[in-house]
Amino acid sequence: MEILKSKKLFLLDMDGTLYLDNDLFDGTTEFLEYIKSSGGKYLFLTNNSSKSVNKYVEKMANLGIETTENDFLTSSQATSLYLKKKKYKKIYVFGTDSLKEELGCFNITDKLEDEIDCLVMGFDTQLTFQKLEDACILLGRGVDYIATNPDYVCPTSYGYVPDCGSVSDMLYNATKRRPLFIGKPKPEMALLAMEKTGYSKAETVIIGDRIYTDIACGLNAGIDSIMVLSGESTRQDIEKYKINPTFVLDDIRDVLSVMKE
Repeated sequence: MEILKSKKLFLLDMDGTLYLDNDLFDGTTEFLEYIKSSGGKYLFLTNNSSKSVNKYVEKMANLGIETTENDFLTSSQATSLYLKKKKYKKIYVFGTDSLKEELGCFNITDKLEDEIDCLVMGFDTQLTFQKLEDACILLGRGVDYIATNPDYVCPTSYGYVPDCGSVSDMLYNATKRRPLFIGKPKPEMALLAMEKTGYSKAETVIIGDRIYTDIACGLNAGIDSIMVLSGESTRQDIEKYKINPTFVLDDIRDVLSVMKE
């Protein structure tokens, strides 16, 4: 555990790691304050593409944590960066209004049109059957297919709800097509965070509750990881997914306690 004291950049998952719905986990505020007071830096990395960065700033403010847009890296932003490398005529956005806002610099639509050559799907809390039908039609046409994140569920105060990965499985059953996933576990978000802040891999650690996204992202990016047991994954998932976090701790309060030892 001594290695944690040398870390300067903390890449933090949010849902299931720092809070659940509108309930901030015990120790989150103290943990963030400790990082700042010890000369460190944190960035919030989330696969949840249902909210824009502005919405996350508002959410954190409601939880009592002051942030700016520069404190976040989301799968929506990573998807936007990917799309900038392409030259699509028109993009069908299968997602929330917030996702459309994040992708507003592109020629986007949520209506079925002939010139659409790319389908972008996110965690859609405004899901309708019409969107599912439109997606099936577009995938049948052979358009490019991109998804913000592969998470199967999103944690809530009452359990879980289907996330982007679950809906992509539904569409696979209907169309036999899989998307190109952009967010964690791909390493790009972690690598972009280090590039943005100037910290090395040795100085960086990622903390999250999902072994197949957060922890796998750390492994793919070549950085240390901490899996917390306050969200989706359990110790049994380590054997199930054959992914080994550097550390496994109960929750963010436990992480803080270890760092202060």
